Order: sequence, then C-alpha cells, then structure tokens
Amino acid sequence: MNEILQIDSLTNDFFDDVRLLGIVSTAKNYRFCWMMNHYLHFDFRLDKNIDIHIRRKSRNYFFPVYSFYNDNSQLSHYIYHNNCDGEFLLPEFKHIDFLWLMKGDQLKEEDAKNLIITLKEIPSVQLVAELTNEKIKTRGNLVFE
Repeated sequence: MNEILQIDSLTNDFFDDVRLLGIVSTAKNYRFCWMMNHYLHFDFRLDKNIDIHIRRKSRNYFFPVYSFYNDNSQLSHYIYHNNCDGEFLLPEFKHIDFLWLMKGDQLKEEDAKNLIITLKEIPSVQLVAELTNEKIKTRGNLVFE
C-alpha cells in the first residue's frame, strides 16, 4: 500500500507542470517528428534515455519518446508514440497516435492555442486535442525519471 502511495505521489509531482496534447496523424513516428521540426522549427530527437517499457500479456513493449529542450526557457517538449505492435501507452486513448507532453515553464494559454491551430494545419495531422489529467486513467505510463 505504501508503495502505491509513493507511485501516486511521484505521478502527481510529474504532472504538476504538464500540458498534454493528443494528436491523430497518418505519419510514422520518425516522419511525424520530422514534420514538427520542419513546420514548427523545433528540434525533436529520439531520446533513447526516455523510452517507455511496458510489460503486458507476457510481452515487452517499447514506446519511443522524442524530446526537444528549448534553450530560451525551462519548457521541455516530449512526443510519445502511443502504439507499439497493437498495444497502447494510454489504452483509454486508442484513437490517439501521438502524445505531445510539455513540461516545465507554464505555456501561456494563447501560445497553447496557437500551437494547436498550427498543428492542425500540418499535412497528415487529422486531429489535435488537449488532454486533461482527469481524462487520463493510466497517466503513470508517461512518467520518466
């Protein structure tokens, strides 16, 4: 029981300063990140130190994470691929292909809205929705050290 409370506390701490977008796209994960870099002038890179490993149904699943650290602020960006061989990082959002997590400095509301509008204009992006903590049942799957 104490271990569960520690995990819940760690998860809550992790999500204190997080904004999360769910994105539906027809692009493969490496192509999707290339498009974010190209159209938004970010510099997302595959971050081997943050890959999420989950064991389900006697199998290991690996969910790649791409990261971008903004030199001008404390805001860090992470893109998770939500699908690995038919398993989902966030099973409650099976229709979502990518999860864009922003952590650190608070993103101004106007900047968040502008990012969503811009994302919707990128080819192969079909849907962008902000995901609130209340909607995410398995948000602990997004936590990394």
